[in-house]
Amino acid sequence: MYRVRLWSVRNARWLHGCYTLLENILVRLNPLWEAIGYERVGRVFALIEKPIKGFLFDSKSCGQCSLGSTGMACPMNCPKTLRNGPCGGVRSDGTCEIDAEMICVWITAWEGSQRINNGEEAIQIIQPPVDARLQGSSAWLKMLRDKVRGKKGVVDSAI
Repeated sequence: MYRVRLWSVRNARWLHGCYTLLENILVRLNPLWEAIGYERVGRVFALIEKPIKGFLFDSKSCGQCSLGSTGMACPMNCPKTLRNGPCGGVRSDGTCEIDAEMICVWITAWEGSQRINNGEEAIQIIQPPVDARLQGSSAWLKMLRDKVRGKKGVVDSAI
């Protein structure tokens, strides 16, 4: 899983492009989602989203995805679950102070953000604290609802 996660960061540009395309499709289909009902659609979205994002990004399904802002690196993989940058305990070789075999999530996030257009700006956006009530829910649907409602969220392309 860790190797796939690193692969995803190395391929952040085109993965982000795929996410942007998916986001545009989902927004255009919003009348359908509203007709079916967000609650019913949410369960299906979560069932689809979890294995895809779990495999590609080792996503923890927090329901508040920030992959578009973090170079396609899930910040929830940080042992301290820090969403807004490294803890200060990054070792000189770039590994995590808690797991010496893992490169700091924020180092990989920075590298991935360099591959995405506007990535340097996006990674500097302050993310809100994780809302534990959203654990296991669809971040895709949350992004869609926020976008359709016109909310200028702190997360760009949060698919």
